[in-house]
Amino acid sequence: SGVAWNESHHCRLLAGLVPDQFQMCRRNLEVMHSIVRAARQTKSVCQKTFTDMRWNCSSIQRAPSFGPDLLKGTRESAFVYALAAAAVTHSIAQACTSGELPLCSCGPIPSEVPGPDFRWGGCGDNLRYGLQLGTAFADSPLKSSKPGTQALKAMNLHNNAVGRQVLSDSLDTKCKCHGVSGSCSVKTCWKGLPNLDKIASDLKSKYLAAIKVTHRLVGPRKQLIPKETDVRPVKGTDLVYLINSPDYCTPNLHLGSLGTQDRQCNKTSLGSDSCNLMCCGRGYNAYTEEVVERCHCKYHWCCYVVCKKCRRKVERYVCK
Repeated sequence: SGVAWNESHHCRLLAGLVPDQFQMCRRNLEVMHSIVRAARQTKSVCQKTFTDMRWNCSSIQRAPSFGPDLLKGTRESAFVYALAAAAVTHSIAQACTSGELPLCSCGPIPSEVPGPDFRWGGCGDNLRYGLQLGTAFADSPLKSSKPGTQALKAMNLHNNAVGRQVLSDSLDTKCKCHGVSGSCSVKTCWKGLPNLDKIASDLKSKYLAAIKVTHRLVGPRKQLIPKETDVRPVKGTDLVYLINSPDYCTPNLHLGSLGTQDRQCNKTSLGSDSCNLMCCGRGYNAYTEEVVERCHCKYHWCCYVVCKKCRRKVERYVCK
């Protein structure tokens, strides 16, 4: 992330690029800032999204050296690939809008007729350009001669496409009001993308409903079809996986499980972050922690806020 990305030899600093990605880097040096930012966002957003579950996305920590559970076609790898593909497209689309990239600018004016109370204007996110470059960068390792089974490559390509589809479907109308004293007599609107947390949340729902598949010859070519015969056919919006995940309860480096010992849990919750589920029935320990917070804040004219610092004791619970 500290690289200036202003000379083509900088592309050699990124380990693991396949030839197509290396050439793309050399031809589009200015885009590399967006790609590096997307990688960083994927890591932090994934961990934030799964903080309440046994798998808390820790296997992404040393990316691109993934943990074993992200290399074997699990449900978790399905989520990570989809999020990463969406993040690259998202980052490039918004970099166009902010003026970071010389070869693109605002997204095109929408073709739909504006409503009676607004007009198209502003600077929409350039999803089209983001999809073009994001797809080329994210998918090229899966289309290269790099080692990997055809089934795994097909799965990852499918999940990359799901991530981008979720992102495309999230493009929404955003508006700004104009008028005397904020009366909003006129609104200027554009098409914009939500932040990556929203995309990750939508993908988490798909992760929970992911379909186990097999790569089988159907007619003239191989396709991903459900492993169970009573499951509906795979749609372009379904995340898919090939093998079952470890339970993530106990450490197993071979499977990529770090276990949940010492993980914080919620004693009153009934969800996945509950002490019973998070600790896998092993029980938990309680401890008290003192936290310092801002409190009794007062606004002073003009224009600053002064707060006091308050201390309070909070009870925490961690898995045995």
